[in-house]
Amino acid sequence: MHCLNGVWGTIAVGLFACKTPAVDGSVLGLFYGGGFHQLGIQLFGIICVALWVCTTSFIMFKTIQHTVGLRVKPREEVAGLDLGEHGSEAYPDFLKK
Repeated sequence: MHCLNGVWGTIAVGLFACKTPAVDGSVLGLFYGGGFHQLGIQLFGIICVALWVCTTSFIMFKTIQHTVGLRVKPREEVAGLDLGEHGSEAYPDFLKK
């Protein structure tokens, strides 16, 4: 949700930026006569953020994987993570068959 909504909001600036009292009017979107310039800047920003997030996440997850591990023990997977991680059942009325 955050990723796609953030991408759409960033692209929307390049499409719909217009002269309003809150903005000085120097940035215009594609649909308001600004051409593709601002849209290109917005798309470049999305690419830069995506590269940063992917690189940082890769480094973080590899570090976690080699130090404490990313997975829980198989026994905890079968029993359910609610008990293993939180010490309680999430759905105590749900009957297992």
